[in-house]
Amino acid sequence: MKEKIRVGIVGTGLMGSAHTKALRWNDIEVAGILGSSYEKSIQAAGELGIAKAYHSFEKLVNDDQIDVIHLTTPNHLHFPHAKSALLAGKHVVCEKPLAMTTEESKELMLLGREKNLVTAVNFNFRMSDMIQKALEIVRNGEIGKPFIIHGSYLQDWLLYPTDWNWRLDTNVGGQLRTVGDIGSHWLDLVSYVSGLRILEVFADFKTFYDKRYKLTETGKQQEINIDSEDYASILIHFENGVQGVLSISQLCAGHKNRLFFEINGSKSSIAWNAEQSDQLWLGYRDQENQILKNEQKKYLSSENKKQTSSDTFNELYRRIYSYLLAGDKRHKPDFPTFEDGHYGMLVSEAIEQSASEKVWKKVRIEELN
Repeated sequence: MKEKIRVGIVGTGLMGSAHTKALRWNDIEVAGILGSSYEKSIQAAGELGIAKAYHSFEKLVNDDQIDVIHLTTPNHLHFPHAKSALLAGKHVVCEKPLAMTTEESKELMLLGREKNLVTAVNFNFRMSDMIQKALEIVRNGEIGKPFIIHGSYLQDWLLYPTDWNWRLDTNVGGQLRTVGDIGSHWLDLVSYVSGLRILEVFADFKTFYDKRYKLTETGKQQEINIDSEDYASILIHFENGVQGVLSISQLCAGHKNRLFFEINGSKSSIAWNAEQSDQLWLGYRDQENQILKNEQKKYLSSENKKQTSSDTFNELYRRIYSYLLAGDKRHKPDFPTFEDGHYGMLVSEAIEQSASEKVWKKVRIEELN
């Protein structure tokens, strides 16, 4: 294994910058970057202080100096870029969702195994300090046998019909918009904390705006038909007879990033809210409820107390690159891999089919073996 790891970033938007900062926090060299045009590559390289700007993905993937490729592009590019990178012998860290279809995500999972390469999906919420504490509490049996897992993921950045983003284009973002963009995080997180896979789902979708308005380069509003979901409600059957329900929307005024879940067990309950990420709520029948606070944040100023996404990115990449540099793949990774990405796609596929057919749909988890 090399002592020095060099990374190439694909994507020059917000996520490209976030990945770059977290990699540098871990003393990992970001050696090059690729944008949607060479001009954007040059601009991002200059702004982020990256030595090399690439003309094309082919130039990046065939650069022998690059060991790992981080994909922060729109969803439709994840599969072709990840596949090319794996075939070229590069380790891959990919934003979620892993692909556009389960056929694609399965191919990537199997290819990563075949090539014996490190693969990771950017489910960064797992790395929150208090999520790690929740994991310990639940896995140690402190809440007893889980009965119910419920919650929501609410944002408001698509509240107005004039709000526009590439995720609204199903050719680029995929048919599942709200479920794929933010629901995927919730579904991954509760499976991670509980240790329970989702077996079947019953979903109901609603599109409140069947038309939205995109501002063109000439300053005019272009009317665009919308056929992806603004809202989803999902009934869930987990392993071990555990029941669940999830509500998701990006049209909820006042909620910037409210990922919330609660697990009710035979002894007690536990809950976490991403908008108060340095706290865990513990609920009891016969004693006072408790709020566990992140002691590491105790002495920080009020403006710095709230755990930011950069903390979770930093920890995720610490784990990925510690594993990569150790070079011993006999140990199970302690970060989300392409197996987790494929699991998420299998759950999303069942949700989409259920909403369309108005029936319960089983998740094909046998494909993970």
